Amino acid sequence: MADNDSHRKLRIHALRYNPAKAGDTPRIQTYELEEAPGMTLFIALSEIREKQDPSLQFDFVCRAGICGSCGMMINGRPGLACRTVTKDLEADISLAPLPVFELIGDLSVNSGKWMRGMSEKLETWVHAQEKAIDLKRIEEPMDPALAEAVYELDRCIECGCCVASCGTARMRQDFVGAVGLNKIARFRLDPRDKRADADFYELVGDDNGVFGCMSLLACHDVCPKNLPLQTQIAFLRRKMVVQGTQG
Repeated sequence: MADNDSHRKLRIHALRYNPAKAGDTPRIQTYELEEAPGMTLFIALSEIREKQDPSLQFDFVCRAGICGSCGMMINGRPGLACRTVTKDLEADISLAPLPVFELIGDLSVNSGKWMRGMSEKLETWVHAQEKAIDLKRIEEPMDPALAEAVYELDRCIECGCCVASCGTARMRQDFVGAVGLNKIARFRLDPRDKRADADFYELVGDDNGVFGCMSLLACHDVCPKNLPLQTQIAFLRRKMVVQGTQG
C-alpha cells in the first residue's frame, strides 16, 4: 500500500508490442511522472500519452467504469485503469494487456471480437415465442424482485477481467467464461425468454460451459462490478447436473 505523499514519483512499467509493426518485439518501457491527488491509472496513462509518448496504445471510452474498455493487467491482476487509484498502489506499477484476447498493441486488446463470438454462440438475446415482433403488444409488468435479480446480472460491462483471470480460458479456446455463464443465468431468469432449461443445457452443459469451470473463482474476485459470479456458476452447475440426470 502506498504512503500518504501525494507528490510521489510514479514509475509505470508498460509492456510495449505492436504485432502489426514489422520487426517489433515485446519489451518493457518505463515512464516516470509525478502523482497527483486523486490520480487514476487512466489519468496517468493519458498524461504519459499527451506529454511523453503519443505512441502508447491503450483503450478508454467512458472513464467511469461503465464501458469496460480500459481493462488491463495491473501488477499481474486484471482491473480497470479508470477505477484504479494510484495512491492504492506502490510507486512502481507494472501494466500489461489482458491475456486470452487478440492483441491490438501495447495495452490494447480486441475484447469485443471475443465477446461477440461468445454472445452469438450462446444466443444472448430474448427468445420470444412470436416469430414476428408485435410493436403494439404491451409487456406484462415484471415482479419487482425478479426485475431486480435480472438487473443485477445485467450490470456486466464485458470488460474481460473475468476471462483474463480464468485458468480454463487459458486452456480452452471455446470456453465461454464467467461472462458467458452470467449471461445464461440472466436469460434463464427473464420471463420474456421462452427457452426451456434443456435449451440452456445444450448451450453450456459441457466442458466449454459450466463443467469446464475449475472453481478457482478468480473471476468472482476480480469483477469490477462485484457480480455474484460464484453463486451463479454454482447454481447453474447444480441445475445442469439435474437436467443431465433427467435427460
